[in-house]
Amino acid sequence: MSTTGKAVVRDSNAREVDQAREVDEARAPVGVDTVPELDEEFDTDVVAALSFNADRTDESILWYRYVTVRSDAKGSGLGPRLAAFVALRAAEQGFERIRIAVNNPFAYEAMHKAGFAWTGEETGVAELVLERPTSWDGASVRPEPVATDTYQAGLDRYRERDLGDPEASFLRERIAADPPSPCAVPET
Repeated sequence: MSTTGKAVVRDSNAREVDQAREVDEARAPVGVDTVPELDEEFDTDVVAALSFNADRTDESILWYRYVTVRSDAKGSGLGPRLAAFVALRAAEQGFERIRIAVNNPFAYEAMHKAGFAWTGEETGVAELVLERPTSWDGASVRPEPVATDTYQAGLDRYRERDLGDPEASFLRERIAADPPSPCAVPET
């Protein structure tokens, strides 16, 4: 899609390692191929990525298509912080709301940390549609707290499915839990 945007979190330490490797490669004997492939650079440098595009029928809505975090950084909060950061930039571009469709309880939880809440709608292949405004009063990630019953209703949709571990354990740990606290929004 030509209108797809992307945002990434890059690891500055990985770049330092890459620069050191470049110096070592410059000293390599002639004829020795030591230049890494482009994919290898992104394997070590990009830690999280988010893809997005404008809604085809409502110009006030931006859709997050995916949020992904490198496996060694999962659980660190990068996904929610990246989602919240992009929301601020979306507001600057005139978008009023952001939606994302998630198909697992881990993504559901992460997007709640980024200020999203379940709309009660489902789409695609068993995906729950979550939404958030792009801006707020500056004091919190979401202008209104998400009700525990709304949060739990979404988790209940996942509980109705035949899930194995670790999803089933994750859902059991959250029975009667309040929505997660909002994440801090990075400025840059």
